[in-house]
Amino acid sequence: MTPTAATWGVVLLLAFISGLTTLVGVALGLRLGRSTSTVAVGIGFSAGVMVLVSLRELLPAAFAAVPSPRVWGAVALGAGLLAVLHVVIPHIHLVEEPGRIDVGLLRSSYLVAFGLALHDFPEGIAMANAYLEAPSLGILVFAVVALHNIPEGFAMAVPAAVGRRRSLALAAVGAALSEPVGTILGLGLAHVEPDLTAVFMAVAAGAMMFVSVHELLPMAVRFGRPHLFVAGLVLSVPVYAALHALIR
Repeated sequence: MTPTAATWGVVLLLAFISGLTTLVGVALGLRLGRSTSTVAVGIGFSAGVMVLVSLRELLPAAFAAVPSPRVWGAVALGAGLLAVLHVVIPHIHLVEEPGRIDVGLLRSSYLVAFGLALHDFPEGIAMANAYLEAPSLGILVFAVVALHNIPEGFAMAVPAAVGRRRSLALAAVGAALSEPVGTILGLGLAHVEPDLTAVFMAVAAGAMMFVSVHELLPMAVRFGRPHLFVAGLVLSVPVYAALHALIR
């Protein structure tokens, strides 16, 4: 499906709203960032909803449209691209230890912004291509990503809250803009080659699952609250099911 002007407007609006929810999480993190228990639950919830929307929505839609080998190849491409970017481009993991701030982290807050952009960029692509596949699917992905951004933004702001450094929070503000940028790319690619919408969804699903496993899970382990991380995962299931029932 080639995106129309109306589609561009709706999807970009959703992407900007979703990006703003990152700032809601950042604001909460600055106020409550010393509560590692809250962060652990939020990270589990964030990882859960991202994996669920990838496995239950994006991938089934991709499998229905293109042959399985192409879908699996696209998933591997999405995960591989993010893995390569994490190695090639220096990027700071946001939470080293609860209650402690790495000096290099504070000196390099601009790298934090880039690291966050790596996370949010594929979410924008997923949102755009899911909406092109079916508006209800796009809205569901938007809702899930928006919910995911709040605990992720919360976790991002923990170093700033503990170290009383607002620069990291400001970096998160800039990173939130990467989601609309990803959306623009997703719409642009679909405009050039509409038949690849399903492939782009699989690429985005691979990237988002990589983020959940490579970033969010290790972050939760550093907090030493595995039971709360699991509680967040469990909580994500009924929330996702409710969203699915309401939207799809």
